[in-house]
Amino acid sequence: MKATRPGEAAPPGKRNLLQNAPVPPRLAPCSVQYDEKGSKMTSVGVRRSRRLGRGGIRRVVPLAAVATAGVLLLSACGSGSGSGGTSKSLTFWISTVPGQDAGWKKLVAQYKKEQGVDVKLVNIPYDGYTTKLKNAAQANSLPDVAAVPSLDPIWSNKLIDLKSIAENKTNKINTNFIAKDSSGKVLAIPSDVTASGMFINKSLFEKAGVAFPTSPDKTWTWTDFIKAANTVREKTGVKYSLTFDQSPSRLRAMVYEMGGKYVHADDSGKFSVDDATKKAVNTFVGWNDDKTMPKSVWTSGADPSAMFQSGDVVAYWSGVWQVASFAESVKKFEWASVPTPAQPVQASDVNAGGMMVGFNNNGDAATATTKFMSWLYEPDHYRVLCETSGFLPVESGLNPKYPFTSEAAQAAFKLYNEEIPLYAPISGYFNGAQTEWVLKGKSITEDPTKTELGKAINGQQSADKALENIVAGYNQQVGTGS
Repeated sequence: MKATRPGEAAPPGKRNLLQNAPVPPRLAPCSVQYDEKGSKMTSVGVRRSRRLGRGGIRRVVPLAAVATAGVLLLSACGSGSGSGGTSKSLTFWISTVPGQDAGWKKLVAQYKKEQGVDVKLVNIPYDGYTTKLKNAAQANSLPDVAAVPSLDPIWSNKLIDLKSIAENKTNKINTNFIAKDSSGKVLAIPSDVTASGMFINKSLFEKAGVAFPTSPDKTWTWTDFIKAANTVREKTGVKYSLTFDQSPSRLRAMVYEMGGKYVHADDSGKFSVDDATKKAVNTFVGWNDDKTMPKSVWTSGADPSAMFQSGDVVAYWSGVWQVASFAESVKKFEWASVPTPAQPVQASDVNAGGMMVGFNNNGDAATATTKFMSWLYEPDHYRVLCETSGFLPVESGLNPKYPFTSEAAQAAFKLYNEEIPLYAPISGYFNGAQTEWVLKGKSITEDPTKTELGKAINGQQSADKALENIVAGYNQQVGTGS
């Protein structure tokens, strides 16, 4: 199985229900057309406008120019068309693969039974989802509720403030991972979260007689882990101690755990790296010696997941999205999730699996939307969503029971649910930073981390020089003046 790349939850195909059905076109009061030169034209009249997949790094397209045009277009279309639902009928857009929508279906059915409100669930193919949202904003035909992969300045000014839900102490929502604007308005709450984590070949550890931690209260340092993994490799004769996703997200997690901030912006928006980050990245490059770690993953894109599943690797640094797959695909050996190392920081790189938003289409619908979302995040209801769809919750203390027959998978989810509340706030930095960037019409279209560190591992440049180039790339794309 190909490992997930930067960002990152699992790609759309890794979640498990029925082929997404196409959504029928709807009538809309205005649309966007393009002339033969590709220039945008606004047409007012009646026209058919036509997972959120569990995508890797929820990459956002640069939108500075589009945002300006979108604001003008929304003004031209006006907001008095009566778009949106009613107090008794709402539209809810999602984009997910078969199986992952089971929780949503269950909850909207329960909500109709309990509250008498019909929430129409529309599952939209991932490839066209962000475009459909843009078109809907421009046509003043947004849904009332949506699970979105990222925010968009074209429609972010239409969002309902979810602060009352996010700050409701009963919900125990981890506020490190919510999306806010500069005024403190809560724009989105994760539907679920994803996190980096460590997998081991348990059979190899047992064969070598090497102990490993099972609780985040008694975790190991990276130094202890590498020493243990090297010992297992030497005693069992396998090829490598560790494979490590070729992913900026996975590297960030390791750096955070070693006390660094990775590439971090100051108050002015200028990026830099601290000394702890330099030390951590130099350590990481040194591990790529074709013994502790294979050079081929970060230099030529070899598949770290396949290497681990072959049984010839002691451990694998990846994330929670691998659990369901390993429960089905790993047959050669016993595997286990183990606590993330802390040296000295307990952290990870935690991202939103999806971002729940509500649109302020009209007064009645906005009120009904807020009520529905409040109901959704009540712990008893949200637990059902997580259990049914296999989500890692953004709320603490839920203890969801997942439908896995694999003991290793059950133990893995239990461990992730125990760990996330313990993670330092830095764990949500990048997730929040992406929101800030997109609201300014910026994004990292190509993270230079993989390319630059690949060069360092190949001996073409030093790790410090790689970091200089990575910082320059961030400053160019999302820094001050970009």
